[in-house]
Amino acid sequence: MLRFEHVSKRYPDGTMAVDDLDLEVAAGELVTLVGPSGCGKTTTMRMVNRLEEPTEGRVLLDGRDVADQDPVTLRRRIGYVIQQVGLFPHKTVLDNTATVLTLLGRRRSEARRRAAELLDLVGLDPAVFGGRYPDQLSGGQRQRVGVARALAADPPVLLMDEPFGAVDPVVRERLQSEFLRLQAEVRKTVLFVTHDIEEAVRLGDRIAVYGQGRIEQFDSPAAVLGAPANDYVASFVGSDRGLKRLSVTPVEKGDLEQPPVVHLADPMPVAVRRMRAEGARWAVVLDENDLLHGWVPIPADDGRGGDEGDGPVSARARRMEAWLPLGASLKQAFSTMLQYDAGWIAVLDGDDRFLGVLTPASLHEALRRSIDADAQDIARAEVALESVTGA
Repeated sequence: MLRFEHVSKRYPDGTMAVDDLDLEVAAGELVTLVGPSGCGKTTTMRMVNRLEEPTEGRVLLDGRDVADQDPVTLRRRIGYVIQQVGLFPHKTVLDNTATVLTLLGRRRSEARRRAAELLDLVGLDPAVFGGRYPDQLSGGQRQRVGVARALAADPPVLLMDEPFGAVDPVVRERLQSEFLRLQAEVRKTVLFVTHDIEEAVRLGDRIAVYGQGRIEQFDSPAAVLGAPANDYVASFVGSDRGLKRLSVTPVEKGDLEQPPVVHLADPMPVAVRRMRAEGARWAVVLDENDLLHGWVPIPADDGRGGDEGDGPVSARARRMEAWLPLGASLKQAFSTMLQYDAGWIAVLDGDDRFLGVLTPASLHEALRRSIDADAQDIARAEVALESVTGA
């Protein structure tokens, strides 16, 4: 656990970089520090590994004041990743990754073996990349090496100062995805500095939004986007915060609609009667194992009450590729709808069983319920929505 107790940092010229900071980061939690340049977020982070010393207050790591610890020993126990990476140009990727372990007195063979494991963990095959030098890597690959090196000594805390800021947007998104996968495996306590609210929202378990030297709001990404603490936070996260919130709002069972469901082996007339009974123009089609196959439209009306057709549903069923798992974000749902030009998408459970469908209307209602739930501090299922028409 990491804790800041009434921490302030004032420079000799009178500049107050950090003002009376109280902040606690739980073990295994990823907290993003976000704010404009010069707001104190990097200074906050650098006081953890004593690259900066607080003027007042204490920084505690696992209950111990970092000021009472030897700075060199302390830094070897804390992973540190910066935007410029800082790899040694004359060392191979493998030896760069093994640097901290070597400093800690590990045998070279042992350090290199562990370094190879870490390179593999961050998605770099040590057999391919281990013998290369930093100038033979892309920017994204160098960042991965920096993360691997920071994890080498199995540190309890990982400090990351805009680590993905120097790469292009496509590579940056890939690095963010890779880091989220990695964090799910290693569960380090992470302070992640960024000026990008979208990055903060995507990565953080909680977000600390900085004003000038002070935290204006410290809460979950959904709460920061849905219920900004003040005008400053609302302005910083942007007027499109509703769209940003899509990325941190998961699809829940209560969001789903239940259309008619038929099976491939069902006679088509039975399927048609079921759709008509429910006032639907289409039905979801499942296979014999109740797994999603696709959908089937109701036959066009031929003037005689509709052609119910002969044979099984399988003769008219169409494949459905627009689906996603329960718990995926509303942003993923919206993106899937656009990708497949779909008026609805199927939602499946962990065993690929069909649970229901999400439509543009139910997606919008899910977002509204999520925002109202945070505002009222209740569960999403307890939110009663009023329609635009007042019905």
